Amino acid sequence: MNWGETFALASALGWAWAVILLRRSGETLPPFELNLFKNVLGLVLLIPTILLVNGLALPGYSLTDLLIIFTSGITGIAVADTWYLRALNLMGASRTGIVASLFSPFVILLSTVFLGERMVLWQWLGFSLVIAGVLLVTWRVHRSEVDAGDLKKGTIYGIGAMFMMAVGIVMVKEILETRPFLWTVELRMVGGVAGMLVVMMFGGRWQRARQSFSKPQPWGTVIGASFLAAYVALILWLAGYKLIDASVASALNETNGAFIVLLAWLMLGEKMSRRKIAGISLTLAGVIIMVTMK
Repeated sequence: MNWGETFALASALGWAWAVILLRRSGETLPPFELNLFKNVLGLVLLIPTILLVNGLALPGYSLTDLLIIFTSGITGIAVADTWYLRALNLMGASRTGIVASLFSPFVILLSTVFLGERMVLWQWLGFSLVIAGVLLVTWRVHRSEVDAGDLKKGTIYGIGAMFMMAVGIVMVKEILETRPFLWTVELRMVGGVAGMLVVMMFGGRWQRARQSFSKPQPWGTVIGASFLAAYVALILWLAGYKLIDASVASALNETNGAFIVLLAWLMLGEKMSRRKIAGISLTLAGVIIMVTMK
């Protein structure tokens, strides 16, 4: 297993842990405000990281590069993450995980069209096992606990989030490979935060955001979730896409569904069923095939 594959799997684990904390944070803090806090914290944390790794030297980006990076941040961070958190609130982690499995097909489709990437037969087999395992551990037979309207809206938000996230990462992949990595991550985050601030300015959300942040919140959980999602998992996620094909990285990221089940069992005391164990086994088998059979 190379570093790119290691980063992609580590990102999946970090994101799974973050999802559990984000689900709890979303009980009191609305999706837009939670996403804004998450992104601002990530943006601030990246500044000393860049100074430590890259020093004071400023990178050279063309205007086209900056436009692509900022657009990627708006689509993949401001829009996609807000829609994902909205779906998480509406239909819960398991069903959101089902919809999130569309991320890899979207990335593969876009990578094939715009990046000219191809996956060999064994990798397609591994990818199929990953998707099958994710679906198995996240699908619930009984749906009565979720309102039909919420389920419909949550599915729409989730599908939209995965497509916008895929567009954002495919769009910026070439720049991640050829420009200073941490600077690109930071500028992408700037684009996401700037997009959200524009929405607040012209969408009349300032008062709502102020009211949300002034209310009592589980700030320890919110900060922990934001640190994992917008700093640790984000850097690992983009590092994976920098070092390996976007189609392979996206499939390895799908293991976060299995990690969510494991962490929910360990941290929240949720039951570990045979179906979940079988799904986790399929997912891990798919990962092994993808990283070894090339």
